Amino acid sequence: MAATAALALTLAACGSGGGGDTKDNTSGGGKGGSTAPTVQLPKLSGQKLQVTAVWTGPERENFVKVLDEFEKRTGATVDFVPSGDDMAGFIGSKIAGGGPPDIAMLQQVGVLGEFAEKGWLKPLGATAKEQLAKNYTKGWQDLGAHKGTAYGVYFKASNKSLVWYNTQAFDNAGAHEPKTWPEFVKAAEIIAESGVEPVSVGGADGWTLTDWFENIYLSQAGPKKYDQLAQHKIKWTDASVKEALTTLGQLFGRKDLLAGGNSGALQTDFPTSVTQTFSGDTPKAAMVSSADFAAANISQTKAKVGTDAKVFPFPAVGAGSPVVTGGDVAVALKDNKASQALLTFLASTDAAKIWAQAGGFISPNKKLDPAAYANDVMREIAKALVAAGDDFRFDMSDQAPASFGGKPGQGEWKDLQDFLKNPKDIAGTQAQLEKDAAKSFGH
Repeated sequence: MAATAALALTLAACGSGGGGDTKDNTSGGGKGGSTAPTVQLPKLSGQKLQVTAVWTGPERENFVKVLDEFEKRTGATVDFVPSGDDMAGFIGSKIAGGGPPDIAMLQQVGVLGEFAEKGWLKPLGATAKEQLAKNYTKGWQDLGAHKGTAYGVYFKASNKSLVWYNTQAFDNAGAHEPKTWPEFVKAAEIIAESGVEPVSVGGADGWTLTDWFENIYLSQAGPKKYDQLAQHKIKWTDASVKEALTTLGQLFGRKDLLAGGNSGALQTDFPTSVTQTFSGDTPKAAMVSSADFAAANISQTKAKVGTDAKVFPFPAVGAGSPVVTGGDVAVALKDNKASQALLTFLASTDAAKIWAQAGGFISPNKKLDPAAYANDVMREIAKALVAAGDDFRFDMSDQAPASFGGKPGQGEWKDLQDFLKNPKDIAGTQAQLEKDAAKSFGH
């Protein structure tokens, strides 16, 4: 998969394409509505649905386009409610109050498992399962299931093993796309010498730091150790974690390589970490490690994806570049006809095509025509993801219980923010990570 991704992204960096194949509406979901839907939906006139997700800004706007098409085809009314970053806390409070949303887009596999254990989730109906079986590989189907019962549809996926860079900043410095971690650090040093701060880190959002750690760990320690640590079958005090934190410290321990230094990185949220890399004549940074969905944030600047903003695979620390994925899984919290219809729609190519055309999105739906994607960069990232089949590793923190891997101000998010603040304290960071993990996993 690493080779596939590297090849695809090399091709992607050559430039951006047009706005996708807007003439072909056979997959449904074009701007003018679907001319040939791939899935039939029931009439739901007068029925109301509430959907929650973490998305804001352009991501929210694009998801609402998907919901609008569902409304048009069914007659239902859909209300979108943002959850904030703490999805588990948001849903928990709504259930306690007796008014959960109909559908939630969960970002953590661990949260899906917790909700299923509590009896909060409703299994997928026959029509949703039919679309899932037709359009998704077993790996993605398994991620949406718990103890053999299918609950979720992975509507949106992400390739988290990417680094976006400002081509002008690279050209001015004479820097080149690095393939290995030492080359990455060297490129950062060359860029720093040119007068531009090299690496933008959105440390105010702890999940960006887990992505840094996971990419290094997967490449350096390998998939077997990655799976063991994800399930807490080895401790965070393991030598492999020390090695990964030491490697990450080669960046985090160099304030001259971080935009705004360590304190600046800790105060920068994710959207700003992307936009400041591509805004203005003199950007505040030259590159940012981020998933494909950063394209939505880049679109808020004047930079063009494929020309001003290009991408390379996360540099290889070990034998090859890592491939870490994330995703948003749609689950039903209420068992009604409208909820099942929306899950069916989200599992279809019709729904995926709408957001693919809008940009800043990739789908694990293997039947989606790549021509739907808005430009060559997103098209190639999506092709690489689908070509991987089941040979990928899901975001480690998202597999953990929410109290460890998915809540602001605690667990892994907080511990890695503390590490960014003091990158020399590797042993202390490991000890705190292990203490928090043991508590959350119940060990």
